[in-house]
Amino acid sequence: DDDDDDDEEEESDGEEVEAAEKEEEKAEKEEGEKRNKDTNHETSNENQDKNVAESEQLRELKYTAQDLKERIHFRRAAAAAAGRFIPTAHKGHEGCVTEADIAGVISRWTGIPVTKLVASERERLLGLKSELHRRVIGQEEAVTAVAEAIQRSRADLADPNGPIASFMFLGPTGVGKTELAKALASYLFNSEEALIRLDMTEYMEKHAVSRLIGAPPGYVGFEEGGQLTEAVHRRPYSVVLFDEIEKAHVDVFNLMLQVLDDGRITDSQGRTVSFKNTVIIMTSNLGGAEVAKQVGLKGTKVEGGPKPKMDRLTRRDDLARKRRLQERDVQHQSKPTEADKSSCSEAEEEEREEEE
Repeated sequence: DDDDDDDEEEESDGEEVEAAEKEEEKAEKEEGEKRNKDTNHETSNENQDKNVAESEQLRELKYTAQDLKERIHFRRAAAAAAGRFIPTAHKGHEGCVTEADIAGVISRWTGIPVTKLVASERERLLGLKSELHRRVIGQEEAVTAVAEAIQRSRADLADPNGPIASFMFLGPTGVGKTELAKALASYLFNSEEALIRLDMTEYMEKHAVSRLIGAPPGYVGFEEGGQLTEAVHRRPYSVVLFDEIEKAHVDVFNLMLQVLDDGRITDSQGRTVSFKNTVIIMTSNLGGAEVAKQVGLKGTKVEGGPKPKMDRLTRRDDLARKRRLQERDVQHQSKPTEADKSSCSEAEEEEREEEE
């Protein structure tokens, strides 16, 4: 019996030891799991902080790269505008952007003629008359009147609220009315693309007048804007040519009176479009027969003949009678020799452009 009791006590002690060992192992395991969890949490926090730092660095690098791209784009645009590589402004300063480069880029982006800022505007205005005479042959009076009107405007002697100048060219076809408008746009604003030409035969109906300032809200084409207002809004420095003005609807003249008087128009979208930096030109064939009577058999003007009266303008003449126009000139038919000179001048201009 004593032996049996001893065996039972030994078994009981063994079970207690085994249970204690299991509890100890369990405690160690839990402690290890807790330690691993803490380690993983710390590692996760470290990784998160590291990712945030890397993101900030990448963001800084991105901004730096974007700035670099903008600088490269600006320099390339300046070089393209000048038509050459960016020159060295001073010795030892390679790749400096000059005043002419900046002016060229601004001119391309805005459409404002600032490319020739290096030249004095006074010199350009003084050379306006000779340049127009070179392009338009045989229209001494008209060219002189146009040049003097532009010079008066730039000298602040004209109405500051109206356009730079406004003209009405009357005469038969082929005397240089449109060519004079192109020459004026090319010299004043450095490109013939600055000429906004509107054919008034497209505005003979009353409903077509809305195309100039845009369709009313709710109508088709409201988002597109007006053909006149959008063109001037996008290119504020331009020559606006209303070709064959006598064919336009009477409501067009009411609109033009506002342009010539106030120098602005409100389009269908409520935007105010300024015409203060534009030159307004209207052409008409009315009176062509009267002008033809003043021309001899060989195309020469009859000496002492009376200047033709444009009584047929009627409602159109209100633009002149209301003193909205600065000049109104009758462009006479050119002499045959002068017409030949004009053709030769255009041919020489084309040859010069091809050589360039």
